[in-house]
Amino acid sequence: MTQRLSVRVTGVVQGVGFRPYVYGLARSLRLGGHVGNDDRGVLLVVEGADADVAEFLRRLPLEAPPLSAVESVVATEETPQGDESFVVVASEETAGTDVALIPPDTAVCDDCLREVRDPADRRYRYPFTACTYCGPRYTIVTGLPYDRPFTTMAAFPLCATCQAEYDDPGDRRFHAQPTACPDCGPRLSFRRRDEPDASAYDDGALARALEVLHGGGIVAVKGVGGYHLACDAYQPAAVAELRRRKQRGDKPFAVMVADLDVATRLAPMSDGVGEALASREAPIVLAPRTPAGPAEERLLAVAAPGAATIGLLLPYSPLHHLLLSPHPDVDHEPLRAIVLTSGNLSDEPLCIDPDEADARLADLVDAFLHHDRPIHVSCDDSVVRLVGDGLQPVRRSRGYAPLPVRLPLDAPPSLAVGGELKAAVCVASGRRAWLSQHVGDVGNLETLTMLARTQGTLASLVRVVPEVVVADAHPAYLSRSWAARYADEHDVPLVLVQHHHAHLASLLAEHGVAPDEPVLGVVFDGTGYGDDGTIWGGELLLGSYRAVQRVGHLRPVPLPGGDAAIRRPARTALAHLHAAALPWEADLPPVAAAEPGELAAVGSMVRSGFGCTPTTSMGRLFDAVASLLGVRHDVQYEGQAAMELEALAGAPAGPSWDLPVRDVGGVLELDPRPVVAAATAAVRGGVPVPAASAAFHEGVARAVVTAALAVRAAHGISTVGLTGGVFQNARLTTACRGRLEAYGMRVLVHATVPPNDGGLALGQVAVAAAGRNV
Repeated sequence: MTQRLSVRVTGVVQGVGFRPYVYGLARSLRLGGHVGNDDRGVLLVVEGADADVAEFLRRLPLEAPPLSAVESVVATEETPQGDESFVVVASEETAGTDVALIPPDTAVCDDCLREVRDPADRRYRYPFTACTYCGPRYTIVTGLPYDRPFTTMAAFPLCATCQAEYDDPGDRRFHAQPTACPDCGPRLSFRRRDEPDASAYDDGALARALEVLHGGGIVAVKGVGGYHLACDAYQPAAVAELRRRKQRGDKPFAVMVADLDVATRLAPMSDGVGEALASREAPIVLAPRTPAGPAEERLLAVAAPGAATIGLLLPYSPLHHLLLSPHPDVDHEPLRAIVLTSGNLSDEPLCIDPDEADARLADLVDAFLHHDRPIHVSCDDSVVRLVGDGLQPVRRSRGYAPLPVRLPLDAPPSLAVGGELKAAVCVASGRRAWLSQHVGDVGNLETLTMLARTQGTLASLVRVVPEVVVADAHPAYLSRSWAARYADEHDVPLVLVQHHHAHLASLLAEHGVAPDEPVLGVVFDGTGYGDDGTIWGGELLLGSYRAVQRVGHLRPVPLPGGDAAIRRPARTALAHLHAAALPWEADLPPVAAAEPGELAAVGSMVRSGFGCTPTTSMGRLFDAVASLLGVRHDVQYEGQAAMELEALAGAPAGPSWDLPVRDVGGVLELDPRPVVAAATAAVRGGVPVPAASAAFHEGVARAVVTAALAVRAAHGISTVGLTGGVFQNARLTTACRGRLEAYGMRVLVHATVPPNDGGLALGQVAVAAAGRNV
């Protein structure tokens, strides 16, 4: 019997080689019909013997290309038409809100890399080599369906040879939208900062850039999703100068290494680090630093001062590979590693346009390596960390965005803008939530403008017209002010979501937790505006998307000077000493670190309460302990003191410090006063900082378990979620998870979105959706 089916396939099925895959599968089974793209995904028709059609449907999702992700396959029977051949048809534009999923940018594949390295290949040393299975996607797409006219590659008409590859269903460049060659594609150009115009092009431009790098200079390199600032990582003076020019302070740099052999000289490749580095997402991987020699010691000292980890990444585009490979016209050994940091001043958005880079980066670099392939969507590098036996995102961006998270409840067309730090926006509709790439810290007009542009681009690509706008409840956040203006201008409601509730909801959403399942959220971070107008950050929240009950928290401590204390852990330590009724004696590190005038001012504030904001922040407790132990009294970037405290933690060498959990009026209170007393005793007793840090971490983990057991006894919950920026601490997360699981609890940790504020927007849309579904 002959059968004809119309088949709709949704998911990540455009720009990933799905049509040539369907073409090959259908022909192998002697089926007639056709396949094409439209705005919703892939639509195909197959006709042939019943058994062959059934076999086609069985194999279709199972053998799909590696970059694809099939969400659904829906087949509808049609009247046979007698089709005997199978063809690929032109894409169609359709109306409606269901859209195809845009794939993320993907690291260069082995086949393309072989061509780039083969002197006999026509793409030899071509820095924009790509195919159906690799290369830019999200950063170049301008509309749907995902075809060349709707990408920034539309500006580069294909030459006859490339066109023949593009049109051949048997070629791996069949309908590969980013494909090009030296005859028809984008070009490199080089300009020194003091030159008015470009002075070299193509491979000559690369040679000039390499000469600057070998000479200890700094080059702005236009990459896949924006500009990077690059220098030779093995030249400490170059790294120090880049740090000075960028006003980076001690914040660690990422280092791109030529290959895994070089990576092994800086960090062990065990526990999945090598696999993560070599993955198609090619993120920055935070790995434990283990220098193999003096040169590596010097590199790590200037690239990541004070950190326990080093952020490593492998080359993910042909251009990066060429920067770290021998050049026929450069009389130097190839670079082994380069510092590669975002092309911007600290706290500013990423540069994506040559004119913008020339204007904004001129004081930071010695030269520019531009190219003329437009970047439509800026996209910084993603950052991940191994926590336990899995990867945890620290920054979700290139390689992952804009893949959606499937929601466990229906959301109205929504827009959420996150918080203020590590911002990302989220648009949602139905069961899909698209979390944008990392935008940055929305503390200035430039980054706020980037946030607005990001939401406009993402909402347009996924065809979501927001009917509700969601923001953090903090009244001073610029993102909230922007959301309020947007809601007013578009006549849609504004929903405000409490910061820590959004953290918990983001964790529940990524795990697909049902809306009616209560979970205990252990939400630890630095700062979040509480329902009572104080600063929260050490929270035990019981509930789900619709509502939560604050069943516990860290005992409040007055924070003297607000943001000033955040930048100065010594102040936080002084406040904790006062709260613990411990005198400020000169042998204590935070007291010794403060000038007499500061001691007098802070003392007056904590005694009177004037200029103090009560806080339950666990992040601030980590800061206080870091200062009490003499680790750090001032920070130059968010989380620095806590990260250095974690870095110094050694093996447990004694009992953990006591962080008692008490029932105060029906609410659990974690009391930090014994911890503060233990820290002072450790300093006076000469306890090594690694042992003291380990005792503190173990004490916090033990308190989390004690609190969770109390909540389970009172409310019958069996699932605990660990979220908030403090749970970027791998030591704490692993300790909490292991202890909780030993008591038979199900423990949720982040694996799809970051535990920090980069995941807030996802939680915000989930909370708003639950409110609308009441």
